[in-house]
Amino acid sequence: MKQQAIFNWSGGKDSALALYKVRQAGQYEVQTLLTSISEPYQRISMHGVRVALLDQQVASIGLPCHLLVLPEMPTMEAYEQHMTTTLQDLQRQGATVSIFGDIFLADLRRYREEQLARLSLQAAFPLWGVPTTALIREFLDLGFKTITTCVNEKYLDQSFVGRVIDEQFLRDLPAGVDPCGENGEFHTFVFDGPIFTRPIAFEKGEVVYRKYTPAPKADNSGYDCAEPDEPSPFDTGFWYCDLLPR
Repeated sequence: MKQQAIFNWSGGKDSALALYKVRQAGQYEVQTLLTSISEPYQRISMHGVRVALLDQQVASIGLPCHLLVLPEMPTMEAYEQHMTTTLQDLQRQGATVSIFGDIFLADLRRYREEQLARLSLQAAFPLWGVPTTALIREFLDLGFKTITTCVNEKYLDQSFVGRVIDEQFLRDLPAGVDPCGENGEFHTFVFDGPIFTRPIAFEKGEVVYRKYTPAPKADNSGYDCAEPDEPSPFDTGFWYCDLLPR
């Protein structure tokens, strides 16, 4: 019998490729997608994508989605409390594994494994250790299509937000920027590919800039809609491209 799994879904390219690989391998039965969203802004954490577009993705994928609804600017303690409650609920429904699209951030993987071990849940990382240049090529070769919704100004300027990732985009990336954005250089929204029954319809909206002031206690679950100068874990600014459902 296949293990029942929670799939941590951000709506971006790494999630999409990881879900594709999970389905191809057939080792796990995905019970539900799990997505963190900001309660006051109704957007996917970090990616800044509207929940209405997440709903379109979910419908096209054909899996249920459980929302981890986070308050504005949660502390690490608040984030972990919300996550624990959510995972326990899903565990009671049969889940034994939680799947992530992480690639090489060892500290993040260790954190996830330690948190899940407290609940007797396993962690799975189908993309782990694969060179990111190979992953992005595979992603494009499979027919996935994705657009950048957020870029970190420490690595990329405004011209990189709201761009579809293609060969030209990869050629334009500055030296040292990971082609999958694994270091937080950029975040994406996937709108077509082999995991979808139909493409996701959207149009580009306005591009906005957000500058954040660091705070001593915060998690990395998302501050995509904070106002300028509000406390956050980031000493940097971000460019966001709003995507509008149609």
